[in-house]
Amino acid sequence: MNKYELCVVVNAKLEEEERTAVVDKCKHYVERFGGTITNVDDWGKKKLAYEIGHQKEAFYYFIQFDAEPTAPAEIENRIRIMDNVIRFLCVRADEA
Repeated sequence: MNKYELCVVVNAKLEEEERTAVVDKCKHYVERFGGTITNVDDWGKKKLAYEIGHQKEAFYYFIQFDAEPTAPAEIENRIRIMDNVIRFLCVRADEA
């Protein structure tokens, strides 16, 4: 099992319940493909470096998890088609 970190940037126009549902769905995908979530960081609303879809702010969430090497590709394929996710990135975390 490898350690991974998934960053999800969520639309700032959503209500808190909708944002929670988006993050829960991302966590569900991690668990569905054999991942074990170790930590979830909510960074809150931050200003974007550049405007994306006429939005200047978004909510940032970081999900750390352990999974097999095939899991990140499957997770990304599912998150890619989610409507309220503006950007996402899944990277392998350093072992150090």
